Amino acid sequence: MNVRVTDAPPLLHTADSRGVHTLLLNRPAAFNALSSDMLAAIQTALDTIASDTTARVVVLASSGKAFCAGHDLKDMRAHPELAYYQRLFAQCSRVMLALQNLPVPVIARVHGLATAAGCQLVAQCDLAVAAGSASFGVNGIDVGLFCATPSVPLSRVMPAKQAMEMLLTGEFITADEARLRGLVNRVVPLAGLDAAVEALVQTLLGKPREALAMGKALFYRQRETGIAAAYQLAGQSMACNMMHPVAQEGVQAFIDKRQPDWSAQSPVLSGGLPVAKA
Repeated sequence: MNVRVTDAPPLLHTADSRGVHTLLLNRPAAFNALSSDMLAAIQTALDTIASDTTARVVVLASSGKAFCAGHDLKDMRAHPELAYYQRLFAQCSRVMLALQNLPVPVIARVHGLATAAGCQLVAQCDLAVAAGSASFGVNGIDVGLFCATPSVPLSRVMPAKQAMEMLLTGEFITADEARLRGLVNRVVPLAGLDAAVEALVQTLLGKPREALAMGKALFYRQRETGIAAAYQLAGQSMACNMMHPVAQEGVQAFIDKRQPDWSAQSPVLSGGLPVAKA
C-alpha cells in the first residue's frame, strides 16, 4: 500500500465489493500534510461514504514514508491571516467530526510518522493498527503552537497526564507506547500490517451493520454526558437495538445453537438513536 504517485490527487478513494472503503492520503513528498485541498478531498469522500448504505468499513491509510505530518506549515506561514487560520481549523474540525459521525467503523492503518494533526487523525478514528516502526507526537509546541485541536481526541483516548505530557513536551512515543496509552489497538511488524488490518476488517464485516452503527453513535454520545444520562441513553439504545431484526435474529440463533443469518435482515436502520433526557 506504500505507493508513490506524482501529479496525483491528494486523496485516493476506492471501495470493494464488500463495502470496504479505503482512503489513501496521497501527498508523499509532503509527508501527507493536511493542506486545505487534502482536507476538502477527505470531507468529500466521507460525505460520499455517509450516504452509501452498502458501506461497511473505512480504512484510512497513506502513501510514502509518513502516515501524516499534520497541517501544512508552509501553507500556514504563507497566509498569516486570522480569518485564514479560522477557516482552516474549522475545516479540519469538520473532517474530524465527520469521521466520528460516520455510521461505520473507521480503522487507521499507520505505517509511519503520525504527528500533530496526523496524530489527531489516528486518535479520531474508531480503531487503529500500527506498524512497530510508526511513531506518534503532537509537537506543535516545538514551533510555538500548542496542538489544541489534536488535544481534543487525544485527551479522550488516553489518560490526561499522558496526553498532557505529549502536548507540553512535544516528545514522540513509539507504537508500543501508543498501544499502552490507548492511542492504537494493535502493533504488528510492518510486513504484517496489511494482514492485521484485513483481519480486523473481516471481524467487523462479520457483525451486523445496523448494530455497529447504533453502537458507534451511542458510544460517542454517552461519552460526553454525565453517568446518569449516559446510562439512560445506553438503556434506550439497547432497547431499540433489541427491537431491531438483527438482534432478534442473533438472539434466536443463539437459542437455536446456530450461526445468525444477517443477510435476511433489513439494511436500513429505523428510528436511529434515542435522545436521552437529563
